[in-house]
Amino acid sequence: MTRTSFSRRRVLTGAAALSTAVILPRTSLADWKPTENTRIIVPAAAGGSTDVMGRLLAAHLQAAWGQSAVVENRSGGGGTIGTAEAARARADGHTILIGNPGPNAIAYSIFKNLSYKVDQLQAVSNMIRIPNIVSAHPKTGIKSIGELIAFLKANPDKFSYASSGVGQSPHLTGAWFLQLTGLKMTHIPFRGAGPALQAALAGDIQILFDNLYPSLPQVQNGTLNGLCVTTPERSELAPNLPTMRESAPELANFDVSSWFGVFLPKNVPAAVLEALNLQVKAMLAREDIRKNIASMGARADYGTPQQFSDFVDAETKKFAGIIAKEGLQMDVQ
Repeated sequence: MTRTSFSRRRVLTGAAALSTAVILPRTSLADWKPTENTRIIVPAAAGGSTDVMGRLLAAHLQAAWGQSAVVENRSGGGGTIGTAEAARARADGHTILIGNPGPNAIAYSIFKNLSYKVDQLQAVSNMIRIPNIVSAHPKTGIKSIGELIAFLKANPDKFSYASSGVGQSPHLTGAWFLQLTGLKMTHIPFRGAGPALQAALAGDIQILFDNLYPSLPQVQNGTLNGLCVTTPERSELAPNLPTMRESAPELANFDVSSWFGVFLPKNVPAAVLEALNLQVKAMLAREDIRKNIASMGARADYGTPQQFSDFVDAETKKFAGIIAKEGLQMDVQ
């Protein structure tokens, strides 16, 4: 476990926090502040996008609330170990979870022995969305999704595609593409994005489904042919790359992204939920944060708790359908 602490200053006693939630009018609920250290659980290793967003939020909350924020990296089980810990925590606002599609949408369908349920977590707000990217080795001659579709129709089972692992967002991106088009490619899973990228660069596989990074620099320098991004809108970092939706009629509703949002344990008081939601909104409005997000190839994606809850529900149902058609079932390791 990795812990990063920020400076501490107490701002409310426990009694004052309680009175804020109980007696102040509805418009003042967002005045709630923590009365002790805030834990921000990142269910992933240090250095990735989940961790980056957790640390940005911790620094913002420390400045806004004047109270210590502690980032805890609890990786393992595809993000489910840290998520389960957050789901079991007291619903008092002092434990915050940074979520992503793996443990908060995909896990409910793919894992047989998941130790938490969707109704144990309260959605607060999304923070960012990052597109996935599809690329091809130059020796294939494939330069667009349309060309890939045409090739696969004429040459079934000739290509293989790589991803960062079974059940990960890039794998399910490829699986959904094949389901919608009725085409076939052999899936070659790797232990992480790095090995998958290396196999693509070496030409050991023909097609790579990946997060925007680390593939985008390889597309930009020509060592891979970029075919598309998977969000409805193009990426500002790669405006010449079309979206999957632009590529074929059967892909008109295609939408897959890596998203990173904020959750609390279920049944948290309304004052806590609103206060944290508004702090996420304030953080995403900051110019320095927006520049940081843009450098990641991401876009800010603030929403109300209801909007984020509806989004996560839709993501969960979407991935459940893909997983069912693939016949995927795994145990949490």
